[in-house]
Amino acid sequence: MASLKVRITFPEEQIKEPVIYQIGKEYKVVTNIRRADVTEKTGWVDLELIGETKEVEKAVAGLKKKGVKVDLIERNVIE
Repeated sequence: MASLKVRITFPEEQIKEPVIYQIGKEYKVVTNIRRADVTEKTGWVDLELIGETKEVEKAVAGLKKKGVKVDLIERNVIE
């Protein structure tokens, strides 16, 4: 299992989209919100993604495809 902590930053047009929910449904990952600050115009979320390494990587790519900025905070591999 892999655990990846990222900060995702939303552009204004993505604020109302359920991006985290969608990623959890589309990929075999568990999403865990660690911290967040979201307003009507901007927002960021510190998000932990847990799952098989390939699924976590697909989830990150999916986030980027949805138009959110993804910055790595921490990566752990759990055996």
